[in-house]
Amino acid sequence: MKHIAILGSTGSIGTQTLDIVREQKDIRVWALTAGKNIRLLERQIREFRPKLAAVWEEADAAQLRANVRDLPVQIVSGMDGLLAAAVIPESEILVTAVVGMIGLRPTVAAIRAKKTIALANKETLVTAGHLIMPLAKEYGVSILPVDSEHSAIFQSLNGETGNKIHKILLTASGGPFRGKTRAELEHMQVEDALKHPNWSMGRKITIDSATMVNKGLEVMEAKWLFGTQLDQIQVVVQPQSVIHSMVEYEDGSIMAQLGTPDMRLPIQYALYYPKRKPLSGQRLDFFALGSISFEKPDLQTFGGLRLAYEAAGRGGNMPVIFNAANERAVARFLDKKIKFLEITQIINECMIHCAYIEHPNLDEILETEQAVYEWIESRW
Repeated sequence: MKHIAILGSTGSIGTQTLDIVREQKDIRVWALTAGKNIRLLERQIREFRPKLAAVWEEADAAQLRANVRDLPVQIVSGMDGLLAAAVIPESEILVTAVVGMIGLRPTVAAIRAKKTIALANKETLVTAGHLIMPLAKEYGVSILPVDSEHSAIFQSLNGETGNKIHKILLTASGGPFRGKTRAELEHMQVEDALKHPNWSMGRKITIDSATMVNKGLEVMEAKWLFGTQLDQIQVVVQPQSVIHSMVEYEDGSIMAQLGTPDMRLPIQYALYYPKRKPLSGQRLDFFALGSISFEKPDLQTFGGLRLAYEAAGRGGNMPVIFNAANERAVARFLDKKIKFLEITQIINECMIHCAYIEHPNLDEILETEQAVYEWIESRW
């Protein structure tokens, strides 16, 4: 029996994690957290019977308490609620499926409580990889990637202990705007950007895929997860989303992980690692697929990826600035307050104007995030 807690149970990764719980029937869920979707969270509480559930606002928590007063579940709120879910004693694995830097403090707490981390929250390593990876090593905690590309790299490294990585080939679908020009992107609307050709994901990450900022965040994350240099990570556009990533070794051999674009695959692999279990769903049919193609990413049209490499190269709190600027810009785009191309414009402006810190601690990381938000609010 596996024992887990899920941060972000009502989002895309969270709901697909619970799909696996339903199917496998040997996972006990001890804690669930959500942002505002208390209607779905109530249904999850009734089905999975966690010991604890958390939402962000106390008003929502009060409503949820009233709704589930017939059940023996503790309802908590705010950051204290997230922290309680992260360290609940009965859980062995924390699935961090929240979006944004809100997942940072709970992940730190879970590592200190010696929980295995099934990591779907990119921002944790993007903004604080220099703190998280040494902390995990100190506490003997495994960080298992849930993101499809990082899971593919992780799987491609299995059985290769001691063999040196020459290059990580991080694949990208290219998103809904692959092949578009900047002139065409000028007029793209929210509805256009949310039409991903292959993957079913949350709204924020789907926009990140459209700008290719998502791939930039994955580059930063891969650097910390796998201990490589930035120039060892190459982004390759693979439009069919069949090869999820590859590892090239120093002898020229390349190991790749392939599969259908189904996020349940990497989620389940993290939950049961190192074992594999049967999973329902489509299987890859090479005859139906016919061919697999590759392209170079267009760094001029999709400047978010270029800026991500720049931020990662500078280090310090620059990835925090990059990430925070993107979070706020995407939120404004989704609210139809800015144009699509203004997302990367805002990121670039923040990287130029926000204060640089070479070796930020946790407090300085969170302060940088707030400073970026305030800078954007004062100008857009």
